[in-house]
Amino acid sequence: MIKIDDIVSVLDEPITGRVIAVSENEVTIESNDGFEMKFLRQELVKEESDSLIIPSYEEVAKNLQEKEVFKKKPKRPVIKPKERDLPPMEVDLHIHKLIKSTKGMSNHEMVTLQLDTAKRQLDFAIGKRIPRIIFIHGVGQGILKEELKYLFGRYDNIRMSDADYKKYGLGAMEVYIVQNPKN
Repeated sequence: MIKIDDIVSVLDEPITGRVIAVSENEVTIESNDGFEMKFLRQELVKEESDSLIIPSYEEVAKNLQEKEVFKKKPKRPVIKPKERDLPPMEVDLHIHKLIKSTKGMSNHEMVTLQLDTAKRQLDFAIGKRIPRIIFIHGVGQGILKEELKYLFGRYDNIRMSDADYKKYGLGAMEVYIVQNPKN
């Protein structure tokens, strides 16, 4: 059935056009050249819409984004080892580990050397963002242990506890440095 605005071709002639009027037996078309022509219905064939529709750039981009292949793949989370699983930094404060000989040194000078070493190592760990340090102070009379507690107490964002008893016995202290303090 031919109706107005249909595209038709003439059977025996190379004429194609758009239907502008339809009567009982006669169809008026406007040819591609712009001429109005009248034909009998049986002389015309309705053209199927074979015309190529070219989509706009925006339509193409939108369709591509909707396709699964072009969707951005979610980034895989970088799996960092947990801080608690990292081996802690160990600082042995036994005096014989720090210097070759204690000849001529007083007890006060030895404790001062041990405390200076502990302070220097703690500052290094804070600067390098090392979260855990084990300070091995030994058992002895507990003077060095008390001095270490006093020294570490002057730092903000530090938590102290006794180190693992199975590994260090009573002669070590664990220091945890809080890296992102909440103000």
